[in-house]
Amino acid sequence: MAGFARQVTFPCRKDPGRVARRKGKCMLPESFSVLLMKRGLDLTRTAAEVLQVNVGLRCNQACGHCHLEAGPERVECMTLATMREVVDFARRGRFRTVDITGGAPELNPDLPWLIRELSGFVPRIMLRSNLTALGESARSSLMEQCADLRVAIAASLPSVNETQTESVRGRGVWNRSIATLRELNALGYGRAGTGLDLHIVSNPAGAFLPPPQEQLERKFRRDLERKSGITFSSLYVFANVPLGRFRRWLLASGNYEQYMNRLAESFNPCTLDGLMCRSLVSVSWEGYLYDCDFNLAAGLYCGGRKVHVSEAAGAPGAGGAIVASDHCYACTSGSGFT
Repeated sequence: MAGFARQVTFPCRKDPGRVARRKGKCMLPESFSVLLMKRGLDLTRTAAEVLQVNVGLRCNQACGHCHLEAGPERVECMTLATMREVVDFARRGRFRTVDITGGAPELNPDLPWLIRELSGFVPRIMLRSNLTALGESARSSLMEQCADLRVAIAASLPSVNETQTESVRGRGVWNRSIATLRELNALGYGRAGTGLDLHIVSNPAGAFLPPPQEQLERKFRRDLERKSGITFSSLYVFANVPLGRFRRWLLASGNYEQYMNRLAESFNPCTLDGLMCRSLVSVSWEGYLYDCDFNLAAGLYCGGRKVHVSEAAGAPGAGGAIVASDHCYACTSGSGFT
């Protein structure tokens, strides 16, 4: 599904990246760009169909895996003026999907305006949520607006285990998340036949790769329905990207080299054709364009040039090069993410 990273099974074997070792000690693998060059592979754009909009880094949580280091202390927030320029850009670019993210996008006071404006001409809108921000009583009208305008919800939930979830997100998060999921179900989200998509997004709690997506989805469905009566549309699994707060934790805990090599050993060239960055462009809270949200976190501008949405005539053209870096190993490992 466009705009989400989803594991896909490819009919070819892995082509692992080279893992460097010296005197029994694990070293960093070769750079992702070198790996592509040696294998005669490239990473270029197709037609851009998805516009991802990061409306700010303020969040009511400070998760340890966050590549953008979002949290309550962050003040970065997209202004209404920039939102107007984003809407104009979305119109020029004729995007099929707009994927709204943060931080917690619900904490941007102008989010309802953005959703309403985009709904007039964009076929599909998706809102990424950590559930607790969406569930606050002051934002209940936002939930209803999303249902009325048929906005898809991507609800982040690390685990179906309360202890594991709260070890990542903080005390009390589990019950608040479950309460919000129930509210969404009551509005029709995640229920068969309503057309209101409720996707669960999960990622590992530590320096390891996620289990197979189909296996994990079965567990989430079974446990959430049995314990809480909750249903959802589908589950999406992310490998943690070695950027931001997660990268700092990897370095401080001595897990960085091991994790990078684990990603490199799982490199699968068959994932390249379906990577979400090939058909997506991401815009920051300031209005600048990036190839993806991870490149935004790394400060790598779209096509290597700093371009504002107000300056862009339209969506990036097919055939343009995508800026790659070592964090790209996370999206090309194992079954891959599209």
